[in-house]
Amino acid sequence: MTRFSLPHHLRTAFRGLGLRQIRLVCGIILFCYLLSHFLNHALGNISLDALAEGVSYHIAFWQFLPVAIVFYAAALTHSGLGVWALYQRRQFSCGTIEPLQLLLGLSIPALIFSHIAGVRLGQTLYGQEKLYPQVLYSYWTGPSWRLWLMSAALLTSWTHGCIGLHFWLRLKPFYRRAAPWLLACAVLIPTLALLGFYRGGRDVIAASTTAQWRAENLSQKQMGTPMEGAKLEAIMNGFLIGYLGLIGIALAARGARALHERRGGVVTLSYNNGRVIRVPKGLSVLEASQRNNVPHASMCGGRARCSTCRIRVIGDPSHLPPPSPREALVLAQVGTDDPSIRLACQLRPTDDLSFFQLFMPNLAHGAHSNPSAGIGQERYLVSLFVDMRGSTSLAEKRLPFDVVFIVNRFLTAVSQAVLSNGGQPNQFVGDGMLALFGLSTDPQVACSQAIRAAGDIAVNVAELNRLLSHDLPEPIRFGIGIHGGEVIVGEIGYRDHMVFTALGDAVNVASRLQDLTKTLGCQVIISDDVYARAGIGPDILPQREVEIRGRAEPMRVRTAAEPTDLVAGGGAAA
Repeated sequence: MTRFSLPHHLRTAFRGLGLRQIRLVCGIILFCYLLSHFLNHALGNISLDALAEGVSYHIAFWQFLPVAIVFYAAALTHSGLGVWALYQRRQFSCGTIEPLQLLLGLSIPALIFSHIAGVRLGQTLYGQEKLYPQVLYSYWTGPSWRLWLMSAALLTSWTHGCIGLHFWLRLKPFYRRAAPWLLACAVLIPTLALLGFYRGGRDVIAASTTAQWRAENLSQKQMGTPMEGAKLEAIMNGFLIGYLGLIGIALAARGARALHERRGGVVTLSYNNGRVIRVPKGLSVLEASQRNNVPHASMCGGRARCSTCRIRVIGDPSHLPPPSPREALVLAQVGTDDPSIRLACQLRPTDDLSFFQLFMPNLAHGAHSNPSAGIGQERYLVSLFVDMRGSTSLAEKRLPFDVVFIVNRFLTAVSQAVLSNGGQPNQFVGDGMLALFGLSTDPQVACSQAIRAAGDIAVNVAELNRLLSHDLPEPIRFGIGIHGGEVIVGEIGYRDHMVFTALGDAVNVASRLQDLTKTLGCQVIISDDVYARAGIGPDILPQREVEIRGRAEPMRVRTAAEPTDLVAGGGAAA
């Protein structure tokens, strides 16, 4: 029997799927609904007819059965995960707005359910047809606290969603440039929505003075009967009691857990700097560090999206709890299979633990420096590694200044090719260089630029060989590796010696592809992903599979043995 197996990229995606990722997806769905609702409210600044026209499209989309199922599933899941986060989250980073986001999120169901009961449940249970005229009339002629409650619900939901989007997008490459525009939208959209809500309400009050309007819009079929209203209010009160009870259960469970942990004992954590702390069992190592003000690197804030909180456990690691799927995925991505290497944000020790922090936090600027200064950006970049061949034998036969001259001419030829194609020379290591593409372009353009740059490097080095032919017994040879992927870009170093660079698995793979050019006897190796994104014809460069150190499965690549092959491929990409 043939065994069904998911493709590797799907298996990797599911391995990296956790509660945070599910909550993010559900939150994005709810924010899209909220944005649609706010834009509809803003039409009230035009007229009641514009409101009615807009809501017809809003209802047609969000009440379409498949969309409605996804929406309500996202709402229930997101709310449930919010209550779970209240119980599960033990420690928040100092100076963050995460506690505010959680508080706002937990308050939304209580604030919004009266509106849901009056509109959606009234329609579902009793066939009531409440649209903007009926809803605005009930709000503007009813108790004033209902208006304030609705305004608070709108602003609370919007603020909670914007905070969530900020946490998600802050590591994305475009966020710094887009942030001013997003902030303007974050202020302008709810302002227009509330003004539209106000203007629509005033128009409804003015129109309701006529008997004809009241007969057309305030019938029993539309507004319901007093008995139906009483039943809806009872449902609303029952929901509020149940929801507040659920939050109370979560808080009581936190207290019971804390009491159990105190009775169950504490663990001792010993840091490599000599610091020793005692914390209750159940805390992660990172949470223990934050609770006791021990500096601990964590660029992603403990979300298992980076590996900067990594620790090396001293002693036998067999007593440690096994890694979660998310932790195992991150550790596999950084190419480690050492069981003593763990993520501090995921490891919750049950016994005393001694460890080394592999990435020390940057304390160069003191405790009062900008906390965001050390946070990098997560983005897709294409890394191009180029290395000069035979420089060691060249150094044995020539004067040191002559070697430096030749290496500098080689790196100049490489840098000119990189810069002319939109790349950025980033690191110079001996006679090799790392170049980055995609710092200001989208992934497809970056892939094309990197491949064209590799072709131009071949042309420039060929010209350099012609100029130095009288002085070099053999022409300069080189190897290039090109690969793209999500990396972290930012400044690393110490005090006044900070440099901008990229860190991540994609950079490491590009370096290893460059090394493989020696064994495969070619000048350039391009990962198949970069090749495909660049839009090059599939038959221009040959495909093959290669083993990459640190990767469990072979990788498909394209190889170019001669500069003419690569120039042809780069030209096709252009």
